[in-house]
Amino acid sequence: MKIVILDHPRENPGEMDWSGFERFGSVTRYERTVEADAVERIGDADVIFLNKTVITKETLLKCPDLKFISVIATGYNTVDVNAAAELGIPVANVPSYGTEAIGQHAVALLLEITNHVAYHDGEVRKGRKNDENDWCFWDYPSIELENKTIGIIGLGRIGQVTYRAALAFGMKVLAYDSYKNESLINENCRYTDLDTLLKESDVIALHCPLFPETENIINRDAISKMKDGVIIINNSRGALVDEQALADALNSGKVYAAGLDAVRDEPIKPDNPLLHAKNCFITPHISWAAIECRQRLVDYSLENLSCYLDGSPKNIVNGVK
Repeated sequence: MKIVILDHPRENPGEMDWSGFERFGSVTRYERTVEADAVERIGDADVIFLNKTVITKETLLKCPDLKFISVIATGYNTVDVNAAAELGIPVANVPSYGTEAIGQHAVALLLEITNHVAYHDGEVRKGRKNDENDWCFWDYPSIELENKTIGIIGLGRIGQVTYRAALAFGMKVLAYDSYKNESLINENCRYTDLDTLLKESDVIALHCPLFPETENIINRDAISKMKDGVIIINNSRGALVDEQALADALNSGKVYAAGLDAVRDEPIKPDNPLLHAKNCFITPHISWAAIECRQRLVDYSLENLSCYLDGSPKNIVNGVK
């Protein structure tokens, strides 16, 4: 069997173990593959794995030996799954590999905003002090989270990690989700409509998927309904936020701060208004990047192949068994 790994999630040299694929056949692995090179690199492969490589219907038609596609990620929008279905090629993904780490990163963004750890670390390393007698200084006061309200838009697996952390901090939770998990409701957590969440939350965390109905869910109208000084956290999808509206709200002080791990166009463009907005903390889409998560991506992808070959395919996203 010929296996081609067209591209994969970014890794540091030597961290990930890819050797498990070799027991199924010959393996060719590429760091990155652009769409124009996909046909040539796939060649007569039976199986391909990919992360961001675009696979079109035209590519599939030119690779008649292809029998199975596995995406080394949860999102599979780079593959024409309908065309694959027409050709009888199952497409699998990895639906859950970084739940805890992604929720953890949302909390890390929030704590950076409330405690300004990185900033004050930098000031200490500069040798700064107020005078010889003062034992402390601060340029930004810390914010206590206890008794604050966090609104979580999307209380699925990842949202529940943030939910648990919020409760541990003594926060109240408002949740907005099309599905209500009754087991999560308690004296400190309740489901509500979006307008109520926007109006009553001190912190708003986005953990929902990107659908047409959620694109720009944080827009000028939504921001106008929020409390003055609200904090917004988004490490889900960049297009959930109208970036110019958020930048304007940060600069005006309507929004106190934002912690973001995703922007609409990635890598971030130099003209993105959030780069120059006040109190905007941006990380380069690394919520998923814990070594444990990356190895899980490899291991679960290998499991997808094993299950397919055993005749019991799993994590199929286009209905082809």
